[in-house]
Amino acid sequence: MLIRLMRTYLRPYTSWLLAVIALQLLSTIAQLYLPNLNADIIDSGIAKGDTGYILRTGGWMLIISLAQIACSVAATYYGSRTAMSLGRDLRAAIFRRVSDFSGREVARFGAPSLITRDTNDVQQVQTLVAMTCTMMVTAPIMCIGSIVMALREDVGLSWLLGVSVPLLAVVIAIVIQRMVPQFRLMQSRIDIVNRILREQIGGIRVVRAFVREPVETQRFATANVELTDTALQAGRLMALMFPAVMLILYVSSAAVMWFGGLRIEAGEMQIGALTAFLIYLMQILMSVMMATFMLIMIPRAAVCADRIGEVLETESSVAPPPHPVRSVSARAQVEFRNVGFQYPGAAEPVLRDISFRVAAGETFAIIGSTGAGKTTLVSLIPRLFDATHGAVLVDGVDVRKLDPDLLWTRIGLVPQRPYLFSGTVASNLRYGNPEATDDELWAALEVAQARDFVKAMPAGLAAPIAQGGTNVSGGQRQRLAIARALVRKPEIYLFDESFSALDLGTDARLRAALRPVTRDAALVIVAQRVSTIMSAEQIAVLDNGTIVGLGRHENLVRSCPTYAEIVESQLSAEEAA
Repeated sequence: MLIRLMRTYLRPYTSWLLAVIALQLLSTIAQLYLPNLNADIIDSGIAKGDTGYILRTGGWMLIISLAQIACSVAATYYGSRTAMSLGRDLRAAIFRRVSDFSGREVARFGAPSLITRDTNDVQQVQTLVAMTCTMMVTAPIMCIGSIVMALREDVGLSWLLGVSVPLLAVVIAIVIQRMVPQFRLMQSRIDIVNRILREQIGGIRVVRAFVREPVETQRFATANVELTDTALQAGRLMALMFPAVMLILYVSSAAVMWFGGLRIEAGEMQIGALTAFLIYLMQILMSVMMATFMLIMIPRAAVCADRIGEVLETESSVAPPPHPVRSVSARAQVEFRNVGFQYPGAAEPVLRDISFRVAAGETFAIIGSTGAGKTTLVSLIPRLFDATHGAVLVDGVDVRKLDPDLLWTRIGLVPQRPYLFSGTVASNLRYGNPEATDDELWAALEVAQARDFVKAMPAGLAAPIAQGGTNVSGGQRQRLAIARALVRKPEIYLFDESFSALDLGTDARLRAALRPVTRDAALVIVAQRVSTIMSAEQIAVLDNGTIVGLGRHENLVRSCPTYAEIVESQLSAEEAA
């Protein structure tokens, strides 16, 4: 997967990669040539006392060194640009893919894991590419070139290369083989730490209300310690690798000095050649060490690439139609035809044989016990999920055939848990209609019974809203979400438990204000309070995923025992009548 990701996402930057390889090649050639010049100075200039030769050769060494520095800087620049561009493209690709996911895929991966994959995992792959451009290109060129140059200096010492390099490779392979499982475990434990941290931050009020700080602290500490232990295990293996490399490096250097000294004593080798051979040996082993450092990064980056690839290769269960319908003649109509829905792997379907029709200007209400499938039913209309049986029609067309943008422009959704984005009141209200004027925003706030508290804020429409709307109450959050849907002016309104945090008076005033504004629209309301839905043209009573009653309030009280039981539990006999 790592190779596939690089092949796909590095293709636009082929010219930069070729520039990196060319510059690193020039830099390495220059570096390989320097020990040879140094040996000439020792054997010719110093031995003969030729100052002019020393100055000329030293000047060339200075020029070559400057050229090497320039090539290295340029190669690092292009390598960094390539790595940063890869990271940008990968993050964008993951974000686009996750944006297309249905609720099923998001639940499968989990929000903390998706965040980790789009940040930490991409960072690991990006770091590997940056190091590949600066080290991995240089290391093999340096290693092969140094071996050739070392053999030119003296073939008699070449057996040392045949011992030290394979020994180093074996040690590295053993350590890396043990590191791969640790890196895989580390990434999964980062997911767990992110999940627990996200839960504790999001549920901080609940944690404090139930005095669970010690328990949550211990839960986080346990996950943190497990991650630390895994990281330490991987770190110990990494720490073991470098001493092993340095030990082989220094033992090899000592062996070169020993056996090279014997060859010089026998007149079979010059001092300058021994110096050059020693430098080339150091370069060979240093290049192997650079490759070692790269090989340490590859297992973790490979694990991260697998996790990234898993997201990118997951197709949304709500796929856009190949030939979408881009225009419809009907307006503000919702129809369910024998709809059923079952989650993957579930033993029983959530919804069974659901059929109803909502026309423009009608209010369709859904009521039922917790877990009856009310939210799932509403989620099928905007295609947050796809029905597994039957068909859901919007404006007379199956939603699976409609162009997604056309479908969503016709729908204004207020979810069960309204979410506000960080920004201002105005930026949140304009989320569905960026062109809305301030007057339109105030009008929507008036209908949603939110004008008074927004006006009381020091900055009014420019008042700041924290992420998730945590700086306003639950009821204020719901009213702002309703106002956001009203600003969009859709044909179909979906209110999923959108009045649950409102008091009865505010609920009644809001519904009364909604009627003239939504006169030509279709309203689908999910509610637990009977008072919220009593005036609806149709009320569907859900029980265990099926409609056990359908009609107006007065008829259902007499004909549907389930609805009558709900009414009796909430209203007095006079109110019910």
